Amino acid sequence: MKVSLIVAMDLERGIGKDNDLMWHLPEDMKFFKETTLGQIVVMGRKNYDSIPKKYRPLPKRENVILTRNTDFTAEGCTIFNSMEACMEAYKNETERTVFIIGGGEIYKLALEKDYVDELYITHVNENYGPDTFFPEFDLTQWNVETVKTHEKDEKNEASFSVLKYTRK
Repeated sequence: MKVSLIVAMDLERGIGKDNDLMWHLPEDMKFFKETTLGQIVVMGRKNYDSIPKKYRPLPKRENVILTRNTDFTAEGCTIFNSMEACMEAYKNETERTVFIIGGGEIYKLALEKDYVDELYITHVNENYGPDTFFPEFDLTQWNVETVKTHEKDEKNEASFSVLKYTRK
């Protein structure tokens, strides 16, 4: 099983505000979609709820929701009540990557439990006054390469770089 984490954060490590994305970056959304298509996407319930109804579950991906609420259901999604149960269920997965797609609590859990093999982090070159942040992690344990850079343009309100971090 390969576990990747994918996130976009601003200059303050911010990943969200009021349970929503803070920026409009179609190029980064395109990267997210292309990277996760055909894969398993794992998200917290609040993150799932923040996805506009017309886009959920995320198409052409296996959608997994983590929630402590044992009564929670979502059509077309697999539900787990713990990160451990989720990882156990996919431990023999060899064809697809398990993508941790947020939010903040889920990212923190995945990093703390050391489940993550690689990180795709979009660094957005602006400050947005976030209320949710990406957790700190030890950069010395990772090799870093630039996957993509995009300058601010008429469709994308900020410049950004996508960096891929792989375990040393």
